[in-house]
Amino acid sequence: MDYKWSQMPISDKTRKIIWGRSGNRCAMCRHELVVDATPLDADSVVGEECHIVSGKTQGPRHDSEFPIDRLDEPENLVLLCRVHHKMVDDQHETYTVEVLQKLKANHEKWVSSSLTEEQRETPVRVRRIKDNIPRLLVRLTSGRDIMTIVGSSSAFAFDHDEPQSEAEMKLLSRFLQVAQDYGDLWNDLEAGDHVEAAFRMTTLLGELREAGFWVFGGKETRRLEGGVGPPSPFPVAILSVIRFTNPEIVSLGSAAATDEPPSDPRRDIGGSDV
Repeated sequence: MDYKWSQMPISDKTRKIIWGRSGNRCAMCRHELVVDATPLDADSVVGEECHIVSGKTQGPRHDSEFPIDRLDEPENLVLLCRVHHKMVDDQHETYTVEVLQKLKANHEKWVSSSLTEEQRETPVRVRRIKDNIPRLLVRLTSGRDIMTIVGSSSAFAFDHDEPQSEAEMKLLSRFLQVAQDYGDLWNDLEAGDHVEAAFRMTTLLGELREAGFWVFGGKETRRLEGGVGPPSPFPVAILSVIRFTNPEIVSLGSAAATDEPPSDPRRDIGGSDV
């Protein structure tokens, strides 16, 4: 079963370009787009990539003559906070293509001119934090479980057992690609699309289970450092597709000797020092 999209996801490379050129700030209000963590909750990302020309027929500033292959390019995206993203889309007669292009150009020029020489020389890197590295991955049994992990993630770390046939290769490839595509699109999807995504992933989980595979997953919050602004969280979605006979699976339930798959299974990935 193949799943097709009404629009292609914005690539990780494009997102890095947009966030880098925008300095982690809204092009309109220039507020930082990562809210610091509280004692009870993790950091919150409140920035969104706004399309200047929409690819949807009824979308704001849609242009039927605009090349489809340029819709998700950096030149057609401007980084905004959620409030101003909604505002420019609701008031698209005021915030025209020309207005947003000028706003984007002025903001990126401001970011560039505001950098100190020291900041220019600070490389951007993603750092792993020892306490955030999961040692065990839990088994995922529904599409909602999958989307809880891959939705809104900044990057993906996928792993799988070696396929033993072309059919297994296609099954593993389709599952991981669909999971990544939905993860890339998650913030741009509407509520109904979220329900559909979870349903599709549940269907694919069933196909994997019938073929003898289980899916394990977790989320690791890394830290994006360097460049402009303070360090910010960088959530990475982890998915591992393995046969239920894989010896790396451990049971946190009954330890009785049996040929049946273990109850309450986890995959031991052995969190290492960083």
